[in-house]
Order: sequence, then structure tokens, then C-alpha cells
Amino acid sequence: MRTKSQAIEACLAFGSVYEDYPFDQNWAAIRHNGTKKVFAFVYDYHGQVRMNLKAIPPLVVAWINTYPQVIPAYHMNKENWITVVLDGTLDDGIISALITDSYNLTKPKLKLPK
Repeated sequence: MRTKSQAIEACLAFGSVYEDYPFDQNWAAIRHNGTKKVFAFVYDYHGQVRMNLKAIPPLVVAWINTYPQVIPAYHMNKENWITVVLDGTLDDGIISALITDSYNLTKPKLKLPK
């Protein structure tokens, strides 16, 4: 995965989500329908396409230490979010797993009947 459009398309594949531009046309926020919670930000940063994703806190450091393309989150809480540099060197399967984790961590909670 290298392009902003590929990253956005991967996020939108979950369904029940939508693309939003709350800041400017550079920052695409992918949100859950209903709750409007963001699970991905996709943006260009100094010529690189990057994606901010929510991650399981104990795994944030592990991801950063394992893959040079995963760095502390840009403009986000660094305990709960990571930035993935989409330069084509990180396997798409890993990126997809990170997107899935972020989606699942932010999706609306199922309400149990009373």
C-alpha cells in the first residue's frame, strides 16, 4: 500500500464507515457511522503518505520496535495511536491487520437488551 486512495479504500471496505475531511483536504478521517468515532487518519506529510491508527496500548511499543515504518503517532496520543508510513515496504497484510485492529477498537459497542 503506497497511496492515499489505496489506504482510504482499505478503510472504507469495512462498511458502515465514511470518509470525512474535518481539517482540510489533506487529512482524510475515516469514521464509524452513528458514533462518528475516527479509526484512521490518512494524510500526506512532507511527501510521504501516512496513516494514524488506534492500537492496543501494550502493542504500540512492540509495533514501533518491530517495524521502522511504524512510528509514534503524529498529533495523537502516543500510548493509543501509531503512525504507519505507507512507502510500499511494509507488507499489506500487516497494514490490513493494523487497520482492522483500529476499526475494532473504535467500533460502536453492542448494546445488550435489559
